Amino acid sequence: MLRSGLDNWIFWAALAFALGVAFLVALPINRWMISRGLGHAVVHSKHH
Repeated sequence: MLRSGLDNWIFWAALAFALGVAFLVALPINRWMISRGLGHAVVHSKHH
């Protein structure tokens, strides 16, 4: 098992890579949902 602490560059590189991939996946999905009126504001009335 790879052990990488906060002081290791591998941890920060992996974190940056994962955040970049998540952004690239989420951005078009969020734009698609908002363009069809399915954004987060739609569910605000269901919170309480």
